[in-house]
Amino acid sequence: MITAKLLSRMPLPRSNRNPRARLDDHTDIAAPRAPRWTERGTPAYRRISLALFLAGFATFSLIYAVQPLLPHLVEEFRVSPSAGSLALSLTTGCLAFAILCAGAISETVSRRALMFGSMCGAAILHVGSAIAPDWHMLLILRALEGLVLGGVPAVAMAYLAEEIHPKALGTAMGLYVGGTAFGAMLGRISAGVVTEYFSWRVASGGIGVLGLLASLGFFALLPPSRNFFPRTTGGMMAHHREAWLKHLRTPGLPLLFLTGFLALGINVTMFNYLTFRLSSAPFDLTPAQIGAIFLVYLLGAIASTLAGNLADRLGRSPILLAGIATMAVGTALTLTSSLVGVIAGVIASTIGFFITHSVASGWVGRLAVGSKGHASSLYLLAYYVGSSVMGTVGGWFWAGGGWNAVAGLVAIMLAVALVTALRLRGIERRSARHSAPPDIPVQENRT
Repeated sequence: MITAKLLSRMPLPRSNRNPRARLDDHTDIAAPRAPRWTERGTPAYRRISLALFLAGFATFSLIYAVQPLLPHLVEEFRVSPSAGSLALSLTTGCLAFAILCAGAISETVSRRALMFGSMCGAAILHVGSAIAPDWHMLLILRALEGLVLGGVPAVAMAYLAEEIHPKALGTAMGLYVGGTAFGAMLGRISAGVVTEYFSWRVASGGIGVLGLLASLGFFALLPPSRNFFPRTTGGMMAHHREAWLKHLRTPGLPLLFLTGFLALGINVTMFNYLTFRLSSAPFDLTPAQIGAIFLVYLLGAIASTLAGNLADRLGRSPILLAGIATMAVGTALTLTSSLVGVIAGVIASTIGFFITHSVASGWVGRLAVGSKGHASSLYLLAYYVGSSVMGTVGGWFWAGGGWNAVAGLVAIMLAVALVTALRLRGIERRSARHSAPPDIPVQENRT
């Protein structure tokens, strides 16, 4: 007993008094430390928000600029609408796989450098796709673009979850998602307008250059991570496997992964085949006119930011349910034969999608206990697999029954999303009754 008291009064070794965990040749980070959060309203918060806005902008403009060009690709390369959709589906499918790998790699390298390299590489490949001599080369370049771009989305979500104070995380995630909305909008609109007056190749090359400029701005603005320390490579495969399995066993996270799958699956399915519908009778819209419809993504950018703010204050499940309901209303409106009604449906569906994605993606960072990069990568794996799979499956419905069949497929996905959101509401209520306050951060155990 006396010995124990004497030992307790002895000074700790110098290395153990260091507030930062010590590294050696045999261990990962020995002990966690209190995080140095970035607070809302600080200069660092504004720089992070703008940098991640640019990352979201570049990512989605590069991915989705091809969407309004699908009828032109189908005509030039003489492929079916379902085959033409591969120009988008291959990119998102490869992106889903790459995100899972990038989530693992991001545990060992600088998050900032990984995101910057991914953005630059993808922009260069996008320029290459603009001069592709044939259909197969175009698909190869689009697939490679998805693989390279995987270093951005999962790492961006993990960076925000680690650096931003939990009370401001919803708003910061909403700003990032707003950047994705703005990028998707500008990419589609500019592609449609430039194609009408020049060609789809000029449009695609211009989007690639714009993505390269955004990547340079991102690197100049984003501060290095303060709460992330790379792991050593020893035993990494076992660590990744255990981290992914742990997240799959965490109550609520698999439901959020399914929500991401359904949300982007609905959005891409609708916009892929609305492009074909609006370019044919009775609407007969030009590429520039179809591209202008994507101005509704401005509303999506605003909605995602507001949804993140409201989720921080009112709870996530009510806002998630509101997003799904808004998508359902939008889908019903697109069944009308009036152009005004279809556009109103596009507006509602877009707002609902960004509300849903903003809330679900921010919720992943809050529910994940440790290894947030792995949780983000699983969410985005499901998210982009939804785009790839449902975007192509929608082509079969389009070929079999036109827009009514596509809307029926979307209605089924919305019904599943509603059931999922209701289960998440139950989990949120139980957590509020029995768990610690949500603003108390959970430290990651890296031993």
